[in-house]
Amino acid sequence: MIRPRKSAFKFLFALFILISVTVLNGCAVSGKNRVNAHHNHSINNISYAGTFHNNFNKNNSVLIIGLSADATNLIGNMAADAPTAEVTSQIYDGLVRYNRNLKIVPDLAKSWKITNGGRTIIFKLRRHVLWQDGHHFTARDVLFTYHLMINPKTPTPYSADYLKVEKARTIGKYIFQVTYKKPYAPALSSWGLSILPRFLLKGKNLLTTKLRSHPVGTGPYEFYKWIHGYEIILKANPHYFMGVPHIKEIIYRIVPDSSSMFLMLKSDGIDYMGLTPIQYKFESKGKNFIKKFKKYIHPSLSFTFLGYNILDKLFKKRKVRQALSYAINKKEIIKGALLGLGRHCYGPYMPGTYYYDGNVKKYRYNPKKALRLLKQNGWNLINGRLIKNGKRFKFTILTPQGNPERLSAAEIMQQNLKKIGIKVDIRVMEWTSLISEFIMKKNFQAVLLGFTITPDPADASSIFSGNDIVPKGLNFTSFNNAQINKLFIKARSTFNLKIQKKYYFEIQRLLAEDCPYTFLYIPEAMPVVKSTVGGIKPAPAGIGYDIRRWFVNEKIS
Repeated sequence: MIRPRKSAFKFLFALFILISVTVLNGCAVSGKNRVNAHHNHSINNISYAGTFHNNFNKNNSVLIIGLSADATNLIGNMAADAPTAEVTSQIYDGLVRYNRNLKIVPDLAKSWKITNGGRTIIFKLRRHVLWQDGHHFTARDVLFTYHLMINPKTPTPYSADYLKVEKARTIGKYIFQVTYKKPYAPALSSWGLSILPRFLLKGKNLLTTKLRSHPVGTGPYEFYKWIHGYEIILKANPHYFMGVPHIKEIIYRIVPDSSSMFLMLKSDGIDYMGLTPIQYKFESKGKNFIKKFKKYIHPSLSFTFLGYNILDKLFKKRKVRQALSYAINKKEIIKGALLGLGRHCYGPYMPGTYYYDGNVKKYRYNPKKALRLLKQNGWNLINGRLIKNGKRFKFTILTPQGNPERLSAAEIMQQNLKKIGIKVDIRVMEWTSLISEFIMKKNFQAVLLGFTITPDPADASSIFSGNDIVPKGLNFTSFNNAQINKLFIKARSTFNLKIQKKYYFEIQRLLAEDCPYTFLYIPEAMPVVKSTVGGIKPAPAGIGYDIRRWFVNEKIS
């Protein structure tokens, strides 16, 4: 998956890892719950099945996590994909983070004070925090990270939050003060970004520095080895300021095929992964499986969508995008591709949150209405082919490998659109290539992806604001609505939740009308963990929000 800004959606095209999760995501298992990570909402109802074995063994302390795609690089803040976000969340810390209840709590900052009418934040930093190479962490590292984020040469999709800052400065070694040009509601959460080491990165080219593949952070785990396309190994940080993690080694095993990953789980090659609907409903029910593994299910903090490249002539007209949304049978996708393990999605916000509007326009399956809208734009159905000016309506959907539900969804959409004369090709691609060579370069017509999101509604601006149509930005569809741009600015400029709600409701209404995406579904997260792994406490943030507190028990007899 993809994640929106660092403090918002750990966006990443909903493409991957273990749990279907915005970052951009594919399906991913989530680790440390960072404010800069883009996570799911409303996960209070978590179901669990399995056997728990409570024989703690500190020596048997390796956790193997399945990822459906490799990371793109290992410098925090420099990528928007879920695998990178998952791995770097264990290596780096922010000043703040989200806790198990999705509340903002201290991380590298031990406290903060908001003054000046909400314009100024004074962070008091923890003392005696060490970088993983032994250097001391100070406020100069925070100031350096801020300057990196606003530098136009920095290849980051998350700069927008920091360009709102009027002045940033250090006060001694352990106080960082930041003042905004005007009140900015997401200000505090934005400081969940990964703080980077000044002494190692100052003056370095971020595209060529060795830290892209050999990172140094302050987090609970430190980098050990990266075999590209195969695995990333992290070791417990013996100097971690919140205490040494119980699990001494995390191995991220990269397995693009979900069936192969499941076989590895059953043969002890993986300890923690996200199940597909078929695996959850039909392939993980036997007594032996229930004895050996614990499986969970809860609504993910993510949504899956078909995004249109608005620079493409086919998708420039709003009525065409609306027609496609009417022509796609979302109910059939949830039933057929997800086996019912998902919910309808009508926008970028999660049901149950204060800013969610359940009354927005809904594009229920109506192929006749789709054809009427297309006819208004010059398209005519002739002998089963939709034609305009002698050319057929045809396009290609790109989607990442390793997500069978998404592929099934694409095939259902292909058949839905065929019924109104549109020819759709499907191209399944390796994740890093899809992101770097197609998505970020806007070299696509339509993409089937997902975003993992955080509790901050302002994070959606990085996806839908015209100001974020920038290189490597998350608004890769190039959607630009002046009203929506202004509404995001207004919503972020007030701390009054009632006023914010009014603005976000209007944003959702306009998004539903303009249809830059066809919003498809909110998938269930279905993580599974070996029963020998203890310390798991389901919460609104899911189960993987704080892996450093997990431990490994004795083997099952």
